Amino acid sequence: MKGTSADDLAIAHHAALDARMVQAARGIRLLTLTSWPAGQEQRFLEEHATGRLALPRIEYPRHDFAEVRAELEAVAAEADPDHPLGQYLRESAHSWGIAAQLLESLGTPAVTAHSVRLFGRPDEALPGDGPSAREAAQHFISIADELDRELMAPAEHITVSATALQLQLQRELDNFFGERVIEVELDPELISKAAAGATRIRLRSNAAFSDYDRDQLLQHEAFVHSLTAINGRQQPVLPSLGLSSPRSTETQEGLATFAEQITGSIDIGRMKRISLRIEAVDMALGGADFVEVFRYFLDAGQAAEESFASAQRVFRGVPVSGGCAFTKDTVYLRGLVSVHTFFRWALREQKLQLCRWLFAGKMTLADVQRFEPLFVDGVLEPARWMPHWITRANGLAGMLAFSLFANRIRLDAIAGGDEPLEL
Repeated sequence: MKGTSADDLAIAHHAALDARMVQAARGIRLLTLTSWPAGQEQRFLEEHATGRLALPRIEYPRHDFAEVRAELEAVAAEADPDHPLGQYLRESAHSWGIAAQLLESLGTPAVTAHSVRLFGRPDEALPGDGPSAREAAQHFISIADELDRELMAPAEHITVSATALQLQLQRELDNFFGERVIEVELDPELISKAAAGATRIRLRSNAAFSDYDRDQLLQHEAFVHSLTAINGRQQPVLPSLGLSSPRSTETQEGLATFAEQITGSIDIGRMKRISLRIEAVDMALGGADFVEVFRYFLDAGQAAEESFASAQRVFRGVPVSGGCAFTKDTVYLRGLVSVHTFFRWALREQKLQLCRWLFAGKMTLADVQRFEPLFVDGVLEPARWMPHWITRANGLAGMLAFSLFANRIRLDAIAGGDEPLEL
């Protein structure tokens, strides 16, 4: 490492604190511990088939993270608030502490308050004083509903099983790495259709997938969530960048959804699914219970199995009787807007290197800007693995440059003109 003796001491001090934080946070597995026990879906769908629906009864184990929270508070107290590593550690330790409090409150309304502190609410404004996440969700839902499904190509109607997709993804990933780095597995108890860690991607066994799903999983799960975990684990100073910290969720999901967008892997159906979940979170916060939210997804066109899985996401860890919600799904659109804006800013400021450094671990947009001198000095390592689209600077710059220009064109002025638009 380069730098003065004082710099080296500060780096070593924060590296030791980071190791303590990693050790303390290992048991705070937020999504795993908020998941429902197996068997709930089959029982509920059997009742649905007979026309009898009752609220699921979910019991959660009790957790005590008092010692963990004390250690996290100690890490934050010992970190230097004026050093970029110290700022990162203080904010990360605080985030893990909130997650620990959430897990200690499973099954109670208190989970909602902790979830909102971590992930926000649907009625909060998007970055840039824009509309709320819920208003954006309603926009995408209305567009999706207006489009006729007959416009879709025949290939877009064909679905493949989780087993077939497992084989396809495994082959693609093995080719990308040149060896077996990530294992693709089937999981019958997974709530979402897919989930990614550093060394494995899980697919829900009973889910059906389309061609778009396949591309989305590669770009979203594998080439963002998995790659940032792998790269983060290899950081010599901050191995916590390999962990899925609650505070990095918004940037992670925004970057992953942006990856879908820039590679042409996202479709309006995917945007509708994301948006429906945001609406459902708002419904639950407003008093809707699990059955009402399940029926909302059904009425929106989802199959019963998918409607159950979607409603289950909203009620992870909280009472199912209404007025409570696990609000993580609100970060997708907010994160997408934030990341898209950040990439355009980076192009304008000639700082596209910051965008590549985002793949060096799981960090926030604020982190990567604070870390710039640390990357330059070699304290933090650049990403070893990156998706193809981020390494092709000319193509990325071309798309962003057009986006910057297109934002200056007022669609309402075009639509309101007396002359028809010439194409």
